[in-house]
Amino acid sequence: MGNDRKRRTRRTRAGFAALAAAALVAAVSASSATALPGKFWGVVPQTEPTLEQVQRLKRGGVGSMRIAISWPAAQSRRNGPINFGDFDAVVGKAASAGIEVLPFLYGAPPWAVPEAVVPGSGGGTKAPKFLPVRNGKQRSGWKRFVKAAVLRYGPRGSFWAQNPAVPKRPIRTWQIWNEENFKYFVVRPNPAEYGKLVKLSFAAIKGADRGARIVLGGMFARPAEATFKRKPPQAYFAADFLEQMYKRTPGIKSKFQGVALHPYTATYKRLTPYIEEFREALKANRDAGKGLWITELGWSSQRATRNNSFAKGRSGQATQLKGAFRLLRKRQSKWHVQRVYWFSVGDLRGSCNFCDGSGLFGEGFAPKPSWFAYVKFAGGRP
Repeated sequence: MGNDRKRRTRRTRAGFAALAAAALVAAVSASSATALPGKFWGVVPQTEPTLEQVQRLKRGGVGSMRIAISWPAAQSRRNGPINFGDFDAVVGKAASAGIEVLPFLYGAPPWAVPEAVVPGSGGGTKAPKFLPVRNGKQRSGWKRFVKAAVLRYGPRGSFWAQNPAVPKRPIRTWQIWNEENFKYFVVRPNPAEYGKLVKLSFAAIKGADRGARIVLGGMFARPAEATFKRKPPQAYFAADFLEQMYKRTPGIKSKFQGVALHPYTATYKRLTPYIEEFREALKANRDAGKGLWITELGWSSQRATRNNSFAKGRSGQATQLKGAFRLLRKRQSKWHVQRVYWFSVGDLRGSCNFCDGSGLFGEGFAPKPSWFAYVKFAGGRP
């Protein structure tokens, strides 16, 4: 009986050990299945933040910051020098705080591409009439600008050499244009011309940093202007624009590593069809392995009104953020989501129909309920 008891005890211990090992494997598997890519949660500032503000963002869990680098700002004069002084400060602050920078390169100075009034803006807003790909002067000018940006902030960048006190965090991912399917950033959006721009950008970027990654510009998911019966079109649905770019640009698949979407909608509950139709365009073109970057997403803390479906009030803004982030976290693997950027860090009056309330912070950098909600997802401290 004593030997039988000992054998039963050994079997019981072995059973517990096996269960414990199985539980550990299951826990590891579950953890890796739900693990998000590094620097997953990002933000988009509308104005240049201070160093203290950037440091607070980092404490809150912000891993990446998306900024604009415009050709007109860098080279305002024909044949003039390309100067990135306007962008050095924000790159330096982000690097000092340990935040990754995702720049989107966009714009064309009037000496390279004529400006035109954005339809429906009342004459107060202008943008390049078309993308800078229609003649040799435009193409070579764009390539010089793009290559200069990489040589400024990339692995061999002059910025790091000139600022040794700044931790070296070279930019390795570059986004090409912004909302290229919408009239506000190019008055006459054109999928074939955008495909040419991506090819030009690929050559310039890879010539300066062979290991760099290229992400398409964030496309506005469903602009209302895409339904207008006007020629040339003022806008395209993002999925249609992507589909046409593939069809009209041979060899384009190898020229970028990720796609980007701005799925603005009245409620997070409508995000799923916006994202899935975009991914279907990738699948239809046998490119479903490409990662998806949500480079703008947001709602306003302005008081809700009938005339502004993005205005949710302060608590409503936080509710939308939580619903959207929960959904994107849950379906990260299915949708291949690589980054999510909240638009925006702070409010800015007059820049768009919800920009004066889109911030996680209000006047005086006072945090809103949406900031505390953001921090819980990002795993930081408010």
